[in-house]
Amino acid sequence: MHNNIAKIRLSNGIRIVTEEIPAVRSVAIGIWVGAGSRHECEKNKGITHFIEHLLFKGTSTRSASDIAESLESVGGQLNAFTSKEITCYYAKVLDEHFDLAVDVLSDMFFNSLFAEKAIDKERGVVEEEIKMYEDTPDELIHDVFVQTVWPNHPLGRPILGTVESLSKITREDIITYIRDNYIPERIVIAVAGNIKHTDVQDKLRPLFEGMKNEAGAAIDISTPHHTKPNVSNLYRETGQVQICLGTKGLSQIDERIYSIYILNSILGGGSSSRLVQSIREERGLAYSVYSYHAAFHDTGLFTFYAGTSPKKYDEVIDLIIRETSSIVKDGINSKELERTKEHLKGSLYLGLESVGSRMTRLGRTELSLGKTVTADQVVEKLTAVTRDDVQEIAKELFGEGDFNLSTIGPLKEQVNIEPYLKQLLS
Repeated sequence: MHNNIAKIRLSNGIRIVTEEIPAVRSVAIGIWVGAGSRHECEKNKGITHFIEHLLFKGTSTRSASDIAESLESVGGQLNAFTSKEITCYYAKVLDEHFDLAVDVLSDMFFNSLFAEKAIDKERGVVEEEIKMYEDTPDELIHDVFVQTVWPNHPLGRPILGTVESLSKITREDIITYIRDNYIPERIVIAVAGNIKHTDVQDKLRPLFEGMKNEAGAAIDISTPHHTKPNVSNLYRETGQVQICLGTKGLSQIDERIYSIYILNSILGGGSSSRLVQSIREERGLAYSVYSYHAAFHDTGLFTFYAGTSPKKYDEVIDLIIRETSSIVKDGINSKELERTKEHLKGSLYLGLESVGSRMTRLGRTELSLGKTVTADQVVEKLTAVTRDDVQEIAKELFGEGDFNLSTIGPLKEQVNIEPYLKQLLS
């Protein structure tokens, strides 16, 4: 293990990972749970995210406003997020307030009341969050796209759920979901900052050691199949057409993921990327254009996004396919490869200036991969990637022309994707 990183496993299976950074005055702590929207059934869509909200709404000794004020009053932060496979509750404070952060987080985690009144009120808050999201086409398009790719799979559902599914979630559903999913073997506590490993372990052990594995029925989290290209258009009277175009990616555990990081960065990962240069800078067709790769424990999704004028969307789709086709056929040049490696390395190390991102790296890698992956290890893997590796992965992802497409905007009918794909397959 890295000399300033330590890990222990409590007798019930909870893992505690710490990183000592003596040069700072702050500490970040996160409780990471391997439960996300993927672990929901059709009936309780959105429950994971709803629970994340409810943990801030009062415990047996603290009201919702007590929780909100607790860390804010000492200049700290308290927050949480839910993704497809993970929920995380975290705090960032000055080192002298670490005990308070542990106290508040563990209180929320174990003693939340889930009072009926709080549930009803928060239901209204999340419904407004859903409506706000639905009023923001450049965010909504990503959910529409995932639903288009995996129409009958939990990974295809929106993390927030729907107003309808939310209205049916009961207190009993919440208690059951927590019992089944918030279990020790799926919990990692990550701490980074000006702390001592042994102090953190001594503090957390008595609080978390007593937690029991009481899982009920296991939810089926089968791997989704990538169906033949699906296309969808959500009609909206908007000034732009939002486009998401993409194809299958790699899982978190696939070692070739480092080639994808480089491929993604070259195609649409920054202002010097091929797509930004060809679509925005050279032709002025979009303000926002980028690509990203989402990796899950058993699959992945590589996505291109652009927002453009209804008169120009076909040109944008054509240019995206053209750039992918160019890498499939001709690969990348060595200058591009070196520049991209330096860019990724720089972003990675600059991110480590904050204790929050260090804590996130510890928690996320331990929960997803069962081990801590340091920035140095990532850089080592990135450095080893060759031009051939990048071309190989581009061929695998894009070579078959297996693209899905979603649009939101004033298009009267769905886009026929086949003509665009001809250049990939020719």
